[in-house]
Amino acid sequence: MASVKQFLTSEKGLDGLEMSEASMPSPGKGEVLVEVHSVSLNYRDTEAAMGLYTHHKSINQQPAVVPCSDMCGVITQVGEGVSGWKVGDRVLSTFLPEHLTGQVTEKELSRSMGLPLHGVLTTHRVFPDYSLVAAPDYLNDDEACTLTVAGVTSWMSINGMRPMGQNGGKGEYVLFQGTGGVSIAGLQIAKASGATVIITSSSDEKLEQAKQLGADYTINYRKTPDWEKEVMRITNNHGADIILEVGGAKTLNKSLSCVAFGGLINCIGYVSGKVNEPDDRTNLNVLILSRNVTVKGIINGPKDRFEEMIKFYEKHQIRPVICKFFPFEKSQEAFKFLYSGSHFGKVVIQVKKA
Repeated sequence: MASVKQFLTSEKGLDGLEMSEASMPSPGKGEVLVEVHSVSLNYRDTEAAMGLYTHHKSINQQPAVVPCSDMCGVITQVGEGVSGWKVGDRVLSTFLPEHLTGQVTEKELSRSMGLPLHGVLTTHRVFPDYSLVAAPDYLNDDEACTLTVAGVTSWMSINGMRPMGQNGGKGEYVLFQGTGGVSIAGLQIAKASGATVIITSSSDEKLEQAKQLGADYTINYRKTPDWEKEVMRITNNHGADIILEVGGAKTLNKSLSCVAFGGLINCIGYVSGKVNEPDDRTNLNVLILSRNVTVKGIINGPKDRFEEMIKFYEKHQIRPVICKFFPFEKSQEAFKFLYSGSHFGKVVIQVKKA
């Protein structure tokens, strides 16, 4: 009898990620079976594997779950009643299978891939037919699998609340913190839109890589701890029109100090920590009011905006940046590499090599 190979999380954290076997699933009504080719990692995946993804009350930690949400694969079987897909179609998973349009609801969030639902770090998986999008033809499987979280999150950060300026982004400043998958995808989208890009990192080497991708200004926040003042200097005291806020507790005050009047801060992460320092008594309300700022939490985006983003990628022939590849059997090493923070762009696990 045919079987699938998959990884499961355990109470042992990253060291407990081990390969196992399960029966080959069959698609039911309205479902398709997908042979997974490539999977990309997100910081969330490491938290889920370590039992640390606890800040969304609607998502319950599971003792053993197939991790990861981002995959590119090929449909191998089609269930009854499926009309939009056929065997051989290349497809991408969505992070929130039920989130098809509009603002995300708590119910949709509670059905997220890789926790609490079983994810895609497996050789085969059954999906509801409505939860997939067509992979762009010009990207290979490894590149395409990076779009589900990094691509969509950055797209929604830049275009979710409002489209970029009437001139297609020209004249707007966009600030990205760090050089992880979402920030690098955002850099590519912002540059293709015509915006001026500022990016921060603690590594001069990574900042040089960002320059090669088109970053207009770079700031090493270790060498320039008051980086918010440098942003204001770069922008002639205008500030950044859009900020991708990935730092969290220790960076939000700085972002509020260098955002443009009427600007937008998109909070997507907390790599600097989840709790403010005990002696931090900054009145965030005053900072937000004084600059007429919109502060928005971004949890990926709906399926229709994913498809919108793919059209933009195709128009501008954007190729995602992949830092390192790992074979399927070395998935545990891939998780540890991502968690170390050494990556620039995306980390990809090749489930099925070409």
